Amino acid sequence: MIDVISVRFRSGSKTYYFDPKNTLVRTGDDVIVETSQGLEFAKCVYGNHAVEDTQVIQPLRPLIRVATDNDRRTAQYNQKREEDAFAVCQKRIAAHGLEMKLVRVECSFDGSKILFFFTADGRVDFRELVKDLASVFRSRIELRQIGVRDEAKMLGGLGICGRPFCCNQFMDDFMPVSIKMAKTQNLSLNPSKISGTCGRLMCCLKYEQDAYEDAIKRMPKNDSFVMTPDGPGNVSNINLLKENVTVRLDEHPESPRCYHNCEVCVLRNGKGSRDGIEIPQERPERYVEEQKDEPDIPDLYSIYGEPDTPAAPEQPKDSDAKPRSSRRRNSRRSKEDTPAEQGSKPSVSGADKKEKQERKEKQEKKADAKNSEPRRRTNRRGKGESPRQNTPKSKAATPAAPSKQSQNAPSKQGSDKGSDNGTARGRRPHRRGGRRRSSGAPQSGTSASEE
Repeated sequence: MIDVISVRFRSGSKTYYFDPKNTLVRTGDDVIVETSQGLEFAKCVYGNHAVEDTQVIQPLRPLIRVATDNDRRTAQYNQKREEDAFAVCQKRIAAHGLEMKLVRVECSFDGSKILFFFTADGRVDFRELVKDLASVFRSRIELRQIGVRDEAKMLGGLGICGRPFCCNQFMDDFMPVSIKMAKTQNLSLNPSKISGTCGRLMCCLKYEQDAYEDAIKRMPKNDSFVMTPDGPGNVSNINLLKENVTVRLDEHPESPRCYHNCEVCVLRNGKGSRDGIEIPQERPERYVEEQKDEPDIPDLYSIYGEPDTPAAPEQPKDSDAKPRSSRRRNSRRSKEDTPAEQGSKPSVSGADKKEKQERKEKQEKKADAKNSEPRRRTNRRGKGESPRQNTPKSKAATPAAPSKQSQNAPSKQGSDKGSDNGTARGRRPHRRGGRRRSSGAPQSGTSASEE
């Protein structure tokens, strides 16, 4: 057993073992370690612990020291330098017209080296680009081409399942994934459904592959000849997750039935003829699922008590609080109630009967008073008017309203009898204060004196 610490760098989720050199390092501490590229700033994800010798690759790199405040300030300065280098490199790539995508920039702890990660479809000649970057930063420049899966691991993100990428969260190395795994798990072969954000097959296809392979060994193949509790038949469908098979029976081929794997006895595994196969007389027993005891759920009302329900608002007992329409309806209903219906109502106390009787009398008085009042007549505009008095009026006192023809067209009588000023025909007399016309023939409806 060897005492080691687990350290993780910024480049990914892979952990590395380092020799603590009899130094107590706690989980979460920042450390300075020695690597093949020089000194590096890293984070301890697991403190001092012992591992077997076979898990360690010799020689084991040593721990230099636990990071100090000065080391943290140096790491922050290198971070800003990486951001500036990323922007400068993108401009240089566009200037040279190179078909490459810059992914990440990493600067060494001592600042002597800058590493650029990029992706490209093919080989890229970036020699001129390296010269330009070296003249700008005055340090050693290295460009490294990576794949799309490494790009997804560096950048991170969310998959179609809604969780962060497995490669960015906990996977140390990429696992080989093939299309055969999707076929074994009966998944759709649509590339958009079985591919990840990187465009390759999803790494999670490998997770359940061992369980599917174990179930395939125990389950019969498709079109196998089997014996069921209902008789012999052929397997038409297999469900590996539930370990169920759908069998088309010989007696009822139009209605296939579903059975558990333990209810089926395989007579011939796979396709073939039934010649020479003896059908046993005994049939397998039916599978009975074990009923699991449900956990006792405690009664929350017994612990916290019943909730306080708000009391319903009291209804006003006085009938005056109700609208007028309801009082009218109540008065009509009270009149239309028959003695038989009144007798069928529940019994009430004497005080309640007296109160109801008084209320009923008030309603009847109001209804009689409304019926006795004379109805008001309404004019064309719908405004109320007081009833007219049937008193005779003389024609002189009430002149007749002029008709439209008399108002618009001139009449001969008005021109002949100008002295009457139109009063005989019920016309309104002309005012003398009006403007006098200077010339012209007198118009209809004017008096002779005005001329």
